Amino acid sequence: MEPTEISEFREQMKEAGESGSIGVSLAISVLAVLVAMITVLGHRSHTQAVLCQARASDQWNLYQAKKIRQQSVALNSDILTLLATPADASAVAAKLADYKSHSAKWDADLQQEADQGRQLEEQTEHAERRADRFDLSEALLQIGVVLSSITLLTRRRSFWITGMILGVAGLICAASVFFVH
Repeated sequence: MEPTEISEFREQMKEAGESGSIGVSLAISVLAVLVAMITVLGHRSHTQAVLCQARASDQWNLYQAKKIRQQSVALNSDILTLLATPADASAVAAKLADYKSHSAKWDADLQQEADQGRQLEEQTEHAERRADRFDLSEALLQIGVVLSSITLLTRRRSFWITGMILGVAGLICAASVFFVH
């Protein structure tokens, strides 16, 4: 080959490489934007899970406080019953009736508090499942970005195709969040 042919060949190779890399670069940019969006959604899901867990913990603390109050009243009722003398029987009976009405009210309250606590725990688990899906999606998209980037260095389309497949898998995983129960 003559020097002019070599330089023309070099120019052609350079142009061919650049035109192929534009599509790859664009795909990498799109994947990077998707990674950023999925990352934000994942962080929000984790934050929601933490907040739901805090509310559930507060709810169970309220349940426990009411349960302790109820047991304290039951204990006081037992003590009054055992220590009652005939002279103050009417006062003891009135106090026992008051304690029993409080205890009956707290029975209903405790059931309601327990139900709310369980519901908040379910919300926490749901948010954690969503966050897990977003984390997996983020990882798949990031791997897709890296593999697609390798294409720019090696000029092998197999890396780009694999990166795109992982990117699509990441998007499917992110979309599956809406089907999590």
